[in-house]
Amino acid sequence: MATKYIVGSVLASFAVAYAFDVVIADKKVFGGNTPHTVANNEWWKETDKKFQAWPRTAGPPVVMNPISRQNYIVKS
Repeated sequence: MATKYIVGSVLASFAVAYAFDVVIADKKVFGGNTPHTVANNEWWKETDKKFQAWPRTAGPPVVMNPISRQNYIVKS
């Protein structure tokens, strides 16, 4: 009996959260714009190419982790 209320409440909360996400993030209700670096796919490809070209300290090829760059040596 209570299961239908729980499932219904969970689905309703997901619907409300999705609606708020669309309105705030996509429709830009509070203003602002999408940064060029996010909207431009070519920028991302060039950035990824640069990150993959950095010399690695050891091990097989890995994908760049932007949070911790411990697998790379940056030579200036």
